[in-house]
Amino acid sequence: MPTALADRETGKPRAGTALNAENLVAEIRDRLGETAPAGPEARAVVLEHLRNALKSARKAAEAELIETRKGRRCAHAICAAQDEIIRAAHLWATRYVFPRENPSEAEALAIAAVGGYGRGTLAPGSDIDLLFILPYKQTPWGESVTEFVLYMLWDLGQKVGHAVRSVEDSIRMARSDMTVRTATLESRFLTGEKRLFEQMRSRFEAEIVAVTGSEFIAAKMAERDARHEAQGNTRYVVEPNVKDGKGGLRDLNTLYWIGKYFYRVQTAAELIEKGVFSRAEYRRFERAEDFLWAVRCNLHFLLRRADDRLTFEIQQEMAERLGYAGRAGMLGVERFMKHYFLVAKDVGDLTRIFCTSLEFAHAKKVSGFGRVFDSFRKARTPIRGEADFLLEHGRITVARPDVFEQNPLNLIRIFHVAGREGVMFHPDALKQITRSMRLIDAKLRNDRDANACFLDILTSPESVERVLRWMNESGVLGKFVPEFGKIVALMQFNMYHHYTVDEHLIRAVGVMAEVENGKLRDELPLTYELLPHLSDVRLLYVALFLHDIAKGRPEDHSEAGEAIARKFCPRLGLSAAETETVAWLVRHHLLMSEIAQSRDIQDPETAKAFAETVQSPQRLALLMILTACDIRAVGPGVWTGWKGSLLRALYYATEPLLSGGHSQVSQRDRVIEAQDALRAALSHWPAEKLDDYLERHYPNYWLRAEPELQVAHAKMIEGAQKSGSPFAGSIAIKTFESITEVSFYTPDHPRLLSLIAGACTMADASIIGAQIFSTRDGHALDTFRLRRAFTADEDEKLRANRIIDTVRSLLEGRKYLPADLGYDSRYNKRLKPFSVPTEIFISNALSDKFTVIEISGLDRTGLLYHLTRALSDLNLTIGSAHIGTYGEKAVDVFYVTDLTGAKITAPARQKRIREALEAVFAAGHEKA
Repeated sequence: MPTALADRETGKPRAGTALNAENLVAEIRDRLGETAPAGPEARAVVLEHLRNALKSARKAAEAELIETRKGRRCAHAICAAQDEIIRAAHLWATRYVFPRENPSEAEALAIAAVGGYGRGTLAPGSDIDLLFILPYKQTPWGESVTEFVLYMLWDLGQKVGHAVRSVEDSIRMARSDMTVRTATLESRFLTGEKRLFEQMRSRFEAEIVAVTGSEFIAAKMAERDARHEAQGNTRYVVEPNVKDGKGGLRDLNTLYWIGKYFYRVQTAAELIEKGVFSRAEYRRFERAEDFLWAVRCNLHFLLRRADDRLTFEIQQEMAERLGYAGRAGMLGVERFMKHYFLVAKDVGDLTRIFCTSLEFAHAKKVSGFGRVFDSFRKARTPIRGEADFLLEHGRITVARPDVFEQNPLNLIRIFHVAGREGVMFHPDALKQITRSMRLIDAKLRNDRDANACFLDILTSPESVERVLRWMNESGVLGKFVPEFGKIVALMQFNMYHHYTVDEHLIRAVGVMAEVENGKLRDELPLTYELLPHLSDVRLLYVALFLHDIAKGRPEDHSEAGEAIARKFCPRLGLSAAETETVAWLVRHHLLMSEIAQSRDIQDPETAKAFAETVQSPQRLALLMILTACDIRAVGPGVWTGWKGSLLRALYYATEPLLSGGHSQVSQRDRVIEAQDALRAALSHWPAEKLDDYLERHYPNYWLRAEPELQVAHAKMIEGAQKSGSPFAGSIAIKTFESITEVSFYTPDHPRLLSLIAGACTMADASIIGAQIFSTRDGHALDTFRLRRAFTADEDEKLRANRIIDTVRSLLEGRKYLPADLGYDSRYNKRLKPFSVPTEIFISNALSDKFTVIEISGLDRTGLLYHLTRALSDLNLTIGSAHIGTYGEKAVDVFYVTDLTGAKITAPARQKRIREALEAVFAAGHEKA
């Protein structure tokens, strides 16, 4: 939002820009000499001169931005330069190319900037939106001048949006089209006949703005909500859109539009006089706008194109340009992104203050406004049992101005009451909370009643996520729990986590609430079944609230989080035993997912080692539920039915060891249950055929493969038998999880995994998981999960079919894989900003039968192919493989033997394995 419009209304160049239209035209005229100014040679000179002038101005703006880091100054400078370029083009056209000796009344033209350009701020890649205003209708002279200016701008390589309208047409279209109305609201005179612009503006103010306030505001608020929904409806996504994302520049623009339309202000500063913002809030507004413009302008300069998404590829370079250095426990890029999210939070706070002030202070004055804010019930209503709070227009507020001063406990209680009553906050209450933050001190943090109140908030499934988010947005949560305050807006610079740490914790608690409210029976069936058997569900809420609270520190966050839990839980009034359980859950919150996704669950040693750490059925149930909630809260599509099946398999394998062998459902019973489910799904098969098919599979298949996948496998194998082919493939598009499953059935082959991985690489497919099975008759049954690449299912199927055909050709010897496959993939460019250390772990203690090789490092397209090829070259037989991808990090675990079926025990051979696998990562790094 501009800080001043006065200089923009005069048509004169702004202070701070070296460009001046008159000077540019004079320089061009001097350079042409005797050359005719209206000819093609002159036009080329004009174009070259304007291009050089604009390039120099933008170069100067970028240099100043790097030096001062003042975003609005840069946006104003770019806009000022653009103004002078357009004025110069218009001046040249009207003075030398299409001069008028005796102009008629119709031979008049005004050029106005509209849209974002009209606000007086431009990013380097912004569109140039222009309105050519005519008195009545277009004339040949007006058409010629318009075309000259437009073609000059297009030849300069600019993206120009334009409209040519009479004054009457402008008013008529603004009346019926909200987009035109918004653009006209932001119109700013550039050059030409100013009387035309002023005539249009005066009529617009009188005939449109004065009578359509509620309609305009309703449309803008709905537009904002739709935009937020499209961007993920949270300001805490780790690759935010600086312009259109929640908490971005467009939200500030919305305030500007509504402020101009409803309050009739021309600057943000005037909103102080209107009582909307305090001076402190206005300073936050200015800082937020300046920072966001600095980010957006730098983004366009760095990319050399218009792109408003702050992706991982550019975040690190952006952080360096803005001067963010690394500190203990935090990378420079993480410090920069934390600042970004804090600014986005400020924008959210200001938007909320603005909208609620508008609602309460002015809604009654505007005809029909109740349809916009539909919340006006009885003005002041008491709340039963509450002397300090009441409802005003259906929103909670304080009964007296000194409610918090008299009793600071009310700073916690007001959130508890709001959650219990299911009401929103009145703007007066929000302002009082903000002004009373100093009252949240050590005394209040250690107050028994305050902590009991907070524990009640934290363990109320009907409202906990909503109330915690209110507390976080207001700043109360970070003040009351200082450890939480340290992770507010903290981003982890990786591709796995979709949200900031504080948002992730709140979402994790919210998932737990959904489970307790019975909303996730289908997605988390075991979690839902275990819940009634827990001795204290409250401990899960506390553990989920704390499990990542130590992120951003130099030490391991699980260990540091455990220490925080041991201090914080007694504050909440938990007993020593309860504190011990919560601290244990925080310490081991990653353990179950790591084992489930990277170990052979059917190997007895896996469950035995896990059980030694867990030690009790109650802890196992708690950890199972916490793990599921944690993974679901990471981001859309991270939790899958496949991951759920792995966790359930680990639970069922471990539970008998902790309960004396008396599991509620034995492993054999679960195998029979899975087989019965398949019998029901394939009831049209003859009984004898079904019995033969069930005997093909080992028990681990029935325990690990999802029912839906088992049905798909059965149909695929039946098709292969009917056709007499030894090879078959099948495809399943998983829209919700954004993955495509490709399954293969073929006689087992020592290099099969490598060949499938190579075929996926050739199709530029990213493997994010795999399930590897063998059948009793010597066949391999492998399912690979691929990251979705196309919007249309048909395109996904075409790629998957191409992979299946490639694997068939490779197995038949009709095609071969190149040794350097995957090194130049486009997918690898996205991984360029990240650095992940390569770790090779070889163990003979994790399995009775196999040597376990765990490999972790920077993921890339083709990695699995090169790893499995290296293992094959080492004459190792892969018994099972567990493929995991966590954003940019790959964690692949292979259970292997030598060709005789023995473990790899010789140190020299283990060394060769380690060196060969490290060489795979080194080669990928070198090629990149």
